[in-house]
Amino acid sequence: MTSTPLRGLLSADVSVATAGVSLFADALRSQAVPVTETAWQPPLDGTSADLSVVLADPRREEANAEAFRRMTAAGADLVDVRPASEALGLEKGTFLHAGPPIEWERASGPLKGALIGAMLFEGLADTAEEAEARLAKGDGITLEPCHHRDAVGPMAGVVSPSMWMYELRDEAHDGTSWCSLNEGLGKVLRYGAYGPEVVDRLHWMNSVLGPLLQQAVRKAGPIDVKAIIAQMLQMGDEGHNRNRAGSLMLLRELLPALITADGSSDDIAEAVRFSGANEHFFLNLGMPACKLATMAAHGIPGSSVVTTMARNGTDFGIRVSGTGDEWFTGPANTPEGLFLGSYGPEDANPDIGDSAITETAGIGGFAMAAAPAIVRFVGGDVPFALRATQTMYEITVGEHTAYQVPILEFRGTPTGIDVAAVARTGILPQINTGMAGRVAGTGQVGAGLVTPPEQCFTGALRALASRAGG
Repeated sequence: MTSTPLRGLLSADVSVATAGVSLFADALRSQAVPVTETAWQPPLDGTSADLSVVLADPRREEANAEAFRRMTAAGADLVDVRPASEALGLEKGTFLHAGPPIEWERASGPLKGALIGAMLFEGLADTAEEAEARLAKGDGITLEPCHHRDAVGPMAGVVSPSMWMYELRDEAHDGTSWCSLNEGLGKVLRYGAYGPEVVDRLHWMNSVLGPLLQQAVRKAGPIDVKAIIAQMLQMGDEGHNRNRAGSLMLLRELLPALITADGSSDDIAEAVRFSGANEHFFLNLGMPACKLATMAAHGIPGSSVVTTMARNGTDFGIRVSGTGDEWFTGPANTPEGLFLGSYGPEDANPDIGDSAITETAGIGGFAMAAAPAIVRFVGGDVPFALRATQTMYEITVGEHTAYQVPILEFRGTPTGIDVAAVARTGILPQINTGMAGRVAGTGQVGAGLVTPPEQCFTGALRALASRAGG
């Protein structure tokens, strides 16, 4: 065999690619040598054995492809607005909450505040002190995650029987999901506030807004929420903390039926004003739309795709397609970002809410490149927003067929978080989120960026390894 001499190797310009620690790359750059650094880090600590088993599972590749196919094929049509007692079968004294299961003693300040407010709203207590005492005793009170009823709730996520819920359908997989109506910003129940203005607003939403929206949806619907998400990504929203375009498009669909609904002109005018002034009006429809997508991908043996990410203000929990309804939890991290008024980091509660279902389905923090203006609300800068989306491709199964990012040449958003990829790369999912005050009754204190704890993924990987086939 004859070899080809490496002619010109020493006379040509040198270009170097490196991986691992940056010391070598920095030394070359100091000598004006062009260097391309490969982003690399070792697997999460203690995962090597489990990772090798999961990666060798002969079912995994096909199972993940099927999970991705179902997730991206799922529909999401708004079909109704109904009270939770009717839609979810909630009984008096039963309260849903965001995140994995938790008991009152371990509940965070915002969750406790929201539960106190819900008790007052439902007439189960006359004062905050009485509500807290009953909740602490568990006197006729049941707490249950929203996800256990195929529902989702932003921030504290508290749902009581009298609250009205959006109802969305995925006809492709015969799925239904629900979410409460959005209260707006500031001192609201979902951020743990429970003052008279919060409870009064809930009563108005119960007696006026809910029934009017029900009439509008039944007359105008079904409304294709998935199509709105696809369009809002083209208009500068990312679907978690920026919903301006989505809210306006939703209102455009509802307005003709809303203004002709059976109600007083004053009530209709206030409902239109309230909905139009709320930039997060759409969030509570985007969340159950994403829930429908992840529900469709759940329960596939051998799949390492994450189908739930949720936080209750104390614990962060995930569920995985191939491990059924088991939760894998770790301590919730505290977001870092921008604060309102005089609030600071010491006022922020650890991460809370079911709204990370947006990232689980491929939007939110995974689509930040579509909404670079989001950094003005959650912190960071435009290069960070672009980099966040590009990095998430490293830990996902594929690119969404409907949700696209214009600045990335209309590349589909990174979709289908793979537990094995997270463990192998050490890259954790990027979430952007609101921040609730640590003390019950405070309300919102800011917005920021956060990642899940590693324990969620190492625990899930271990469970997947124990179930591996072949």
